[in-house]
Amino acid sequence: MRILLCICLTLLLSCSKKELDNQIVEASCGQCQFGLKTQKGCDLAIRYKNTSYFVDGAHIDDYGDAHDETIGFCNAVRKAKVSGKFQEARFKAFSFQIINH
Repeated sequence: MRILLCICLTLLLSCSKKELDNQIVEASCGQCQFGLKTQKGCDLAIRYKNTSYFVDGAHIDDYGDAHDETIGFCNAVRKAKVSGKFQEARFKAFSFQIINH
């Protein structure tokens, strides 16, 4: 019985670690546009299924001036195609590509 319980718990925990593969998400500044408060400054974040996550593996300034009035992440929410995994309440990006301007 204990072995069955351990197997079930292992499967449950492994399923909770979600990975995304070429998924379209919203991308922006976590603080300015998504209201994230766990870090200071301006940092890249995604919003997936109405939840926002800071991004590791891509930087807010990798995609131009974050404070540009029209397309900067601090002033606009943009679409991105991403692959990666959720880990410790963050998104670890393997790839991150903006799909609109």
